[in-house]
Amino acid sequence: MRVITGTARGKRLKELSGLETRPTTALVKESLFNIVQFDLEGRRILDLFGGTGQLGIEALSRGAAHVTFVELRKEAVRLIRDNLAATKLQDRATVLQGDALAFLSRCRERYDLIFLDPPYDSKLLDQSLESVVGFDILNEHGIIICESTAEKRMPVLPAPYEKGRDYRYGQIQLTAYSRQGSDPGT
Repeated sequence: MRVITGTARGKRLKELSGLETRPTTALVKESLFNIVQFDLEGRRILDLFGGTGQLGIEALSRGAAHVTFVELRKEAVRLIRDNLAATKLQDRATVLQGDALAFLSRCRERYDLIFLDPPYDSKLLDQSLESVVGFDILNEHGIIICESTAEKRMPVLPAPYEKGRDYRYGQIQLTAYSRQGSDPGT
């Protein structure tokens, strides 16, 4: 697992052993960053299920201003911090250990881009998506990228949120949502 491009290009990231963490495949990661490539520079990002930290680290390497990583497991939090140190990107990151839904319920920040990649066999994707919308923590014109199994039907969200495309890569699906902005003419 390597950083694809940017200031940390080619840097190898550590992975956790075992099956609890399912790192995003290289193909899916590259496709994800093709989707958001013009929405990274100077942006504030939330990587809600941090895992190894590879999505947020890739965003930082490509010019994101700051990434907040949230991860439940202590060993994964340690790994994210190690990977940030190895890429020299730790000064633009906050790493928090805790439950994702609890974090959302007390979150007072707003983000430009949110990555949601929870364990596939849980209800956490639907719950976290509902919480992001309910607490309205995405800035106007912000983007949410969800990773799920290809057969999962992703919901339509209430305005001002809008469901974009589903992108399929074998057994994996990426779904993009955006938050519409206010009309400057009003």
